[in-house]
Amino acid sequence: MQNSALIILDDITDWQPYYPSQSTITASEYLLQQPSKTRTQLLNLCGDLSYLSTGYYVSLLAEARGQRVLPSVSTITDLANFSHYQLLLANTDKQLSKFLATADQNEPVTVLICFGHAQQPQLSHFARQIFDRYPCPVIWVEFAYQGRWFINKLRAGGLPELNDEQQTFFGDSLDAFSKRVWRKARARKEYRYDLAILHDPDEHIPTSDKKALQRFVKAAKDADIEAELITADDFNRLLEFDALFIRETTRINHYTYHFAKKAEANGLVVIDAPDAILQCANKVFLKELLDKHHIPTPRTELLLSQQPVDYEEIGGRLGYPVVLKIPDGSFSIGVEKAENVTEFKQIAAELFKKSTILLAQEFVRTDFDWRIGVLNNRPIYACKYLMARNHWQIYNHASASSRGKTGGFETISLHQVPKEIVKTALQATRLIGDGLYGVDVKNTTNGPVIIEINDNPSIDSGVEDLLLGDELYHIIMRDFARRLDEK
Repeated sequence: MQNSALIILDDITDWQPYYPSQSTITASEYLLQQPSKTRTQLLNLCGDLSYLSTGYYVSLLAEARGQRVLPSVSTITDLANFSHYQLLLANTDKQLSKFLATADQNEPVTVLICFGHAQQPQLSHFARQIFDRYPCPVIWVEFAYQGRWFINKLRAGGLPELNDEQQTFFGDSLDAFSKRVWRKARARKEYRYDLAILHDPDEHIPTSDKKALQRFVKAAKDADIEAELITADDFNRLLEFDALFIRETTRINHYTYHFAKKAEANGLVVIDAPDAILQCANKVFLKELLDKHHIPTPRTELLLSQQPVDYEEIGGRLGYPVVLKIPDGSFSIGVEKAENVTEFKQIAAELFKKSTILLAQEFVRTDFDWRIGVLNNRPIYACKYLMARNHWQIYNHASASSRGKTGGFETISLHQVPKEIVKTALQATRLIGDGLYGVDVKNTTNGPVIIEINDNPSIDSGVEDLLLGDELYHIIMRDFARRLDEK
């Protein structure tokens, strides 16, 4: 083992088939230990993890001592109450189907998964799915056939029940897991908390550029937090951290949402939280929420693909041009403008291929959108986002030149922003939560109207931070420290 992981066993002899290690200890010895101040990682390999068993108490005390343990009490409980049989098979891959198609339908099929690996190489994707949902060193999956294959049993396994071949497989899986998952040795300075910053290095329009990400990492250190940039490949490492900061475009049917859900379920501080992603990512939900609380928005109507749409009547009510939006678009993607009823019908027909519900909205003509950055129900920055050249949106995805794709910007001191703009933005975000939001507001002759609430607002170097500089990053990191202290 090339790491600081402590291996907890029922009996030291359980480790005889493997390389000798100074990191093995019996469950009894661990439970009687004085709590250590070192943040050791633990592998709980006790054979019995049932409620109130010795193995259960190992994970329980590990968490109470602030140590990272696999499996966690939450995972043990989830396995004990496993009732997601049909759900788990709904989104599996073709390789699993092929594997089960050759099996005897009269007999159950058992698969061993160790640290996210299956003995059958073709089941690697399925094994990863199981381990992502139930992070446990050894898991036995039993399939049964009743008209179709489903997962009949799912349980944690112990070392004594493994045969020679399975012991070799376990050892290889553990070795790969140790090299890939456990954190590298820390720098000399210990920080109070660990923060994961989720980003996608290849994202076309990232929510924070590379320089901004590094400024977040630097500001975190000043808040006594060690921040590390992680990617989608680090899902299994998530529980190494105390907090998660999502710095890529969020969507519901996307790993960003899965990261947020897993982090929240395991007690991490999360910005932005899954509920905020759920609410902000869908414009239909946002419309209903803002309407209910009388927050001003452009006049909007819902179009349903399964219902007849009277384009003439809706166009007459909203006036032309009409803006059409799919509910979960971002960065102006899935947002189109119709100048007349013919275009209205054509654009709707195309967008209905992507979504069964569309929003038709009155066009509010302005030279720029206000963006108010809000954190913990207070404004922290303000920008004017100008429309792209010769275009009606901030982003012009059809532009051939990179210069024409986005409009300019002006970073404005908060005290120079009209009070009604800030007031309306805060009224809107309070309905969502206390996370980090970017509220897009247009100022009209009738007052401000909310265009969008972004749960993952852009923070780029030289743009949103133009006035505050490093202080903007410090504000956000200090808020993480406050949330962590309160937990």
